[in-house]
Amino acid sequence: MLSEKDADPDPFAQFKAWYRGALDAGVPRADAMTLATATSEGSPSARMVLLKEFDRRGFVFYTNYQSRKAEELEANPKAALVFHWPELHRQVRITGTLSRVAHEDSERYFSSRPRGARLAAWASRQSEVVPSRRALEERFAELEQEYRDADIPLPPWWGGYRVVPGTFEFWEGREDRLHDRLRYSRRRDGWLVERLAP
Repeated sequence: MLSEKDADPDPFAQFKAWYRGALDAGVPRADAMTLATATSEGSPSARMVLLKEFDRRGFVFYTNYQSRKAEELEANPKAALVFHWPELHRQVRITGTLSRVAHEDSERYFSSRPRGARLAAWASRQSEVVPSRRALEERFAELEQEYRDADIPLPPWWGGYRVVPGTFEFWEGREDRLHDRLRYSRRRDGWLVERLAP
């Protein structure tokens, strides 16, 4: 049961508690989130990305800066995130603005990725048309040879974004579809918490 009395007045603390609950419950890919973006004309698109870190500054994910999502974010730096943990009958929606993370943060995260994932970031020009799967695999093999005795550097077109929340909505399923929904809206003096009809 999600009640105003029991919910933390700080949405970041409330998210942390629910996220920890999803991890502790063994929810598969609890870090997976839908990222919804739109072009400057308002044409929407959505895809799954992975949450890599979060704190009071916002929610961070990494991508190719030349991908479709990055192009949309550069033209229209607003986005929505959705976390869905069906095993717990919980969902969190977040809307906000985006900015790139510091280059040093992108380098640090990139260097922590498995070697194959780092090579793939170089091999794949994300969202571009490729002639075949074989061409992609051949490019990957070329890069394996090129960097066989060397560290794999951060591609200049790859890095992180941070979603800075303006609103949070916490949803918890209840019987008879009388679900609980609490919305947190950012104000100058803190966060306004309101109950929404299901």
